[in-house]
Amino acid sequence: MAIKKYKPTTPGRRNMTVTDYSVLSKVEPERSLLEPLKHNAGRNNTGRITVRHHGGGNRTKYRVIDFKRTKTDCTAVVKTIEYDPNRSAFIALIEYTDGVKSYILAPEGLKVGYIIMNGEGADIKIGNAMPISSIPVGTIIHNIELYPGKGGQLVRSAGNYAQLIAKEGKYGLVRLPSGETRNIPLNCIATIGQVSNLDHANVNLGKAGRKRHMGWRPTVRGSVMSPCDHPHGGGEGKSPVGRPGPVTPWGKPALGYKTRAKHKASDKFIVKRRNG
Repeated sequence: MAIKKYKPTTPGRRNMTVTDYSVLSKVEPERSLLEPLKHNAGRNNTGRITVRHHGGGNRTKYRVIDFKRTKTDCTAVVKTIEYDPNRSAFIALIEYTDGVKSYILAPEGLKVGYIIMNGEGADIKIGNAMPISSIPVGTIIHNIELYPGKGGQLVRSAGNYAQLIAKEGKYGLVRLPSGETRNIPLNCIATIGQVSNLDHANVNLGKAGRKRHMGWRPTVRGSVMSPCDHPHGGGEGKSPVGRPGPVTPWGKPALGYKTRAKHKASDKFIVKRRNG
């Protein structure tokens, strides 16, 4: 799938690119799988901003995605490939032979009409979901469970994939997109293939308004605030930070500060950290 580039007819159009959505089906979303989404603009129950940069944006409905893939008694046919405003990847509407419909993350190369299946007896082909114990070593996978039955939590955004590199005892060794190598229980379910919309990372938004439509509000630099609002604020003209290094609005170091807990429970499952 290609990226469409605009001619610079206006300053905002210059260098702007959009994904060519030619692979998507021209249909409305499945109404039975839509749920309302409430936006809080980053405010908590008392009305204070607790998360910055949230607010505005287009009103969207949530598409209920089946991350668990537990329906193993029948096959399903891919009905449509659709856009999802809540994630970077495309989604696929599938219909099982018993009439049940659900949305799944669409892997790269999945097309309308393909037959897919869940469970241990499924073939090794894109879109099929099965326990890691049934997947051959070296296979490209995505939508990986960390806890059996909880649903896929890892490798779900556009263009991402992990690789199963070994199986030993009760665990499979998986190389994640970050470079981390981690043990995952063999009875956890994963889906074969790479997540769709590979060009997502190459899209140039071109103007601030496109980010606002996504529900992002501006980031204000600390150096232009007053000292009561940010540690970098105040001073005449352009002032230096005045500290050993830049800090967050709450005074924590902004660069290189380790936030991972010293004795985190998942440490024993991580074979190699992403940064060596």
